[in-house]
Amino acid sequence: MDLTKLGWDDHLDKIFSPLKDGGLAAGRVIIENRERYQIATEIGECHAEVTGKFMFSADSAAEFPKVGDWVAVTLFDSEQKAIIHDVLPRKTKFSRKVAGKTFEEQVIAANLDVIFIVQSLDENYNLRRLERYLVMVHENRVAPVVVLNKTDVWPEFEERVTAVRNLMPELTVVPVSAKTDFGIDALKDMISEGMTFAFIGSSGVGKSSLINRLVGEEVLKTAEIRESDSRGRHTTTRRQLIVLPTGGCLIDTPGMRELQLWQAEEGMDETFADIERLYADCHFSDCTHTMEIKCAVLAAVASGELPEGRYQNYLKMRKELAHLESTINKESFLERKRKEKVLHREINRIMKTSKKK
Repeated sequence: MDLTKLGWDDHLDKIFSPLKDGGLAAGRVIIENRERYQIATEIGECHAEVTGKFMFSADSAAEFPKVGDWVAVTLFDSEQKAIIHDVLPRKTKFSRKVAGKTFEEQVIAANLDVIFIVQSLDENYNLRRLERYLVMVHENRVAPVVVLNKTDVWPEFEERVTAVRNLMPELTVVPVSAKTDFGIDALKDMISEGMTFAFIGSSGVGKSSLINRLVGEEVLKTAEIRESDSRGRHTTTRRQLIVLPTGGCLIDTPGMRELQLWQAEEGMDETFADIERLYADCHFSDCTHTMEIKCAVLAAVASGELPEGRYQNYLKMRKELAHLESTINKESFLERKRKEKVLHREINRIMKTSKKK
C-alpha cells in the first residue's frame, strides 16, 4: 500500500526516521474498536493491538491510538498482524469532553485537514448546535465546511444556506442531497489525494450516505429515517477511515447526541469573533455583557445587530467552559493531594523501617 495516498509526507518521514532505524514500520489507524485496531501499512491492512507498556504508561484514553493516527508498529507479515509501540505526534484532532460526569478528553479522530459538519435541512437543522460544532472544529485548528443535506426535502434551502453564512462570512457552506446527488460534485472537488476529511453530525443527517456517494458504492450501512421526527438509528457504530479510489481519506463517525466542550477558548474566539470585537467598545473593562450599562454587546442585541439566540448561546458556552475549567483545576488539586498523601505514607514507612534496623 502506498502510504502517501493516506497522507504520509516528508514531515512525517523525518519524525519517523529514528523509529524506522529501530526496526519499526509506519501505519495509519483506519478502524478503532475499543483496544483493537485495523491499520493500513505498506504490506496491506493488519489487525493490531498496543503493547502492554503503552497501555500502562498512557495517562488517559486520549493518548491511545485513534482513527487517523499514524503509529509505529512491529509487523508480523505472515499473520497480517501488528503491535503498536507508539503514536506519532498529531497534526490536528477533533475532540470533546466525554459524555456524563467524567471530566476527560475524548479524541474522535486525528490528523484531519477538513471537517464536514453535516446537518440535514429538516428538523435537524439548528444554528445553535452548529455554532457548538464550529467552536470545537476551530479549537482544533481544522478547516470547517458546513454541509446541508437533504435539499430534496427542503427546496427552499437557499434561505438556510444564507443564515449559516451569516454566522461567519468566510464559512464554506455546501447544500447537497445524498438521495439525488445534488451538490455531490462540489464535495468531490474539495477532496484531493493525501488529505483527510471527517464527517461529523447527529444521527440521521446522512453522513454515511454521503460517503457512499463519494466512494461510488455502498461501503457503509445506512438506515431509513423516521418521518415523524427525522431521526435514524446509529448505523455507524465505530469510527472508520476510507480511502477513495481517486485519492483522499474519509472518516465516518457515529452520530453524536451531545457535544460537550473541551478546552475551547480559541475556538470560542474564532467562532464568535463578532461578539469578541464588540468588547473594545464596552464602557467597563471587566464587563460581563449581561447587565452593565454602556455594554456594546447588549446594545448590539437590543438593536438587532447581534441575534438574541446567538448571544444567549455564547453566554451558555462561556459558562460551560468556566465550569469545566474550575472542575478540572479542582480535580487536579485533589489528585495532587492524593499523590502527596501516598508519598508521605511511603516516606514514613521507610523511616520507621530504618529506625527498627
